[in-house]
Amino acid sequence: MPDSQTLGLFIAATLAGVVCFRLYWILGRRTGHEPTEQPKQPSPLAAPPSVAQPVPAADVAEAVRPNAGKGLMDIQLADRSFDAARFVGGAQQAYTMIIDAFAKGDRETLRPLLAPDVMAAFDSAIEGRSEPPPALTKLLDAKIVGATLDGRQAEITVAFTAQFDAAPVTDVWTFSRDVKSRDPNWLLITTAGDMPE
Repeated sequence: MPDSQTLGLFIAATLAGVVCFRLYWILGRRTGHEPTEQPKQPSPLAAPPSVAQPVPAADVAEAVRPNAGKGLMDIQLADRSFDAARFVGGAQQAYTMIIDAFAKGDRETLRPLLAPDVMAAFDSAIEGRSEPPPALTKLLDAKIVGATLDGRQAEITVAFTAQFDAAPVTDVWTFSRDVKSRDPNWLLITTAGDMPE
């Protein structure tokens, strides 16, 4: 006949098993109503960009101002997947995508591409306008005019020259990314220039 200590252990183990089974039964079952995590869509500025076409090698030197060279080298050393040619190509696509979404008031497209404060500014501009902004007819040029790496945070500034209806426009936008993050996307963190409102 088992002694009282063995019997106590057996009862405790049985109770623990019942509790674990009940917890699994209540918490571990799928009901079909669990929220499904939506995969994050890569932006044209994903690193390495999956949709951005690289700028031809002959054009990369012209697309980078000399004072940005050291910063780009620092970013390349910190993130081996970074490629300046693809970044410029991605920046061009991101610019046209953001301008188009802004013109249409498409906040869903804008949100994953913009930092929260930039998104708030774009949202306010969309809300406050009384008529559609001038349409982008052609992106004429894009140049990297600055690049820095501060710890893990990379920032690249691009000057875009574009034709809006009849008026040429120059925008200077800065994109940022944590080079150690698993998220490959760059966010637009500042805008300057004369982008139509």
